[in-house]
Amino acid sequence: MFMMFSKRIIEDSARQVRSPAEILARANETICDNNQAEMFVTVWLGILEISSGKLTAANAGHEFPTIRRKNGRFELYKDRHCFVLGGLKEARYREYELHIAPGDMIFVYTDGVPEATDASGEMFGTDRMIAALNACAEGGPVKILEGVQESVNAFVGDAEQFDDLTMMCLEYRGPQPA
Repeated sequence: MFMMFSKRIIEDSARQVRSPAEILARANETICDNNQAEMFVTVWLGILEISSGKLTAANAGHEFPTIRRKNGRFELYKDRHCFVLGGLKEARYREYELHIAPGDMIFVYTDGVPEATDASGEMFGTDRMIAALNACAEGGPVKILEGVQESVNAFVGDAEQFDDLTMMCLEYRGPQPA
């Protein structure tokens, strides 16, 4: 329920402003004002300008995004994390810009992916995640998502999981002719 509440607040904030840092700041303030349960949420928020490939993003304590440049390999993009949403009303958020070229891909995910655990208690981890991404990097976004999911499933086997696995993969194709 808290996640749905937070998602709605972020969406409402995004309708009012266009800066990822400002969206997170407004959402954080609202969440803090209505957070009797003292919960928090991590968020990576990016706005891609399709006409130019300019990606403006901010990270509120979320996992590092991964980027694959055209015909390259996926790598973690170690952005500077800011504080989680709902944890500190006065938190400030920084944004950064990246240029995404046609053919580049971005993969973002929740902590349930690297923290997926096998029966012995070992975590899937970011190294295995990057290896899974690169094993299917030549496929499109759907194939990449399926490949990572299959790798996680093979790793955890029948072990019970305690977190969700949420993933998104985006391929930038550049501006489209009118």
